[in-house]
Amino acid sequence: MTDRGIVPLEIESTTGTYYTLWAPGWTARGEQWQAFLGDDTGIFGFSSPAALLAWIRSHSSAGDHDLSDHPRWRSFTDNPAAKVTPRASGKISLIEVPDRLAGRPSFDNVKAVSSAFDVLRSIGEVCGIDRITTWFRSYSILGNTARGADHYAGENGLGEWSNVGWTVLSNWKELLDLVDEQFVTPEVDDTAVSTAQEDIDAAEKARKDADAAAATAAEEDRRQVEEESASAKKTVDEDPYDSTPWSEAGIDPVRITVDGTTVYTLRCYVGDREPVFLGKDGMINTFPSGRSLVRWIIDARDHDLAAMETWGDLVSLANAGELETTVHPTNDYGFTGLREDIAEGTRAVDTDQLGRAYELLADAADWAGDDAVNKVLLAYPRLQDYIAYMLGSPSSGTPTAPFDEEVEGWSELEKKLTERFTKF
Repeated sequence: MTDRGIVPLEIESTTGTYYTLWAPGWTARGEQWQAFLGDDTGIFGFSSPAALLAWIRSHSSAGDHDLSDHPRWRSFTDNPAAKVTPRASGKISLIEVPDRLAGRPSFDNVKAVSSAFDVLRSIGEVCGIDRITTWFRSYSILGNTARGADHYAGENGLGEWSNVGWTVLSNWKELLDLVDEQFVTPEVDDTAVSTAQEDIDAAEKARKDADAAAATAAEEDRRQVEEESASAKKTVDEDPYDSTPWSEAGIDPVRITVDGTTVYTLRCYVGDREPVFLGKDGMINTFPSGRSLVRWIIDARDHDLAAMETWGDLVSLANAGELETTVHPTNDYGFTGLREDIAEGTRAVDTDQLGRAYELLADAADWAGDDAVNKVLLAYPRLQDYIAYMLGSPSSGTPTAPFDEEVEGWSELEKKLTERFTKF
């Protein structure tokens, strides 16, 4: 039996409500013990926590009661004003047990019945009431309430809960009469009770103040953690590109490298992510450097991006010499080495590089409104399955060597793309 300390109780029985102390279990000299505040005359039951506190203060010497030898009694009497008021779990209503059992086996009902049984069983054992101890031994289903509401959720749960109710109904009045006989109420000085009540009120206020302070501190800690997290996230999420004119205009510079040659162009997305490139009639205007791109757009008017609302903002900045080409990493497409990696095998291919390259191929074909990519994939079905497998789409199976057809098909895709460039 684990030492569960000293618990203040509020016990509601037939003859009234009693406040007392209970030690559910502790070990002393190798033996298991349990006790209530009391002596050979019975369990001491007081009319209020203040009366209980007043009595404790006037009977602190050893041997005055059955809890004086408890290993935690001395620590309990250290500021007892803060400890004699029962918490919710220490409020036991014996007279409500039949009504609880008449209801459904909810969490609250099962907990209330189980707690009442614990106290009743302990009273029977401590006070030597054979009728109570025999009742518990005779009906093993009474102990199942300690298993909680989940125990009664099964197929036979409601039936067992009802059987507990019938057992209680036929015995409960007799058992409570025996319980009431055990309570005695020692006399306590009224002045001492008044003083005790003041001390209990002060202790309760101090507890609430401490709880409020702890809650405030916890809230401040939570807020600080959130602020630090938000700040850290903001730092992580901050992207220098977001402050560029390109980002504000929604039109992005794109850098493309194929076979060691790099070109620059522009692209934006409209509607449901429909790509629009700098160009016209399926031809993408490309430039060998970012500077040449900026110089060109000053006077350029005959292209698809000219219809964008923000295009004029970029032209104005370019005229003023305040526009520089800034390429975001997500708009930097490199095809270099892909053919060689495809030829070597699936493990050699950087799937991110492959996926981004295929994204550009598809965007260019969508913008041009032709079937250039689809035609190549139809002509090279192994390449179609290869790309699907590598990018996580449904495929016919794991690609196997040799990869000659895949390399030839990919080369054709790159060729179709560069044929769209005005300069390469």
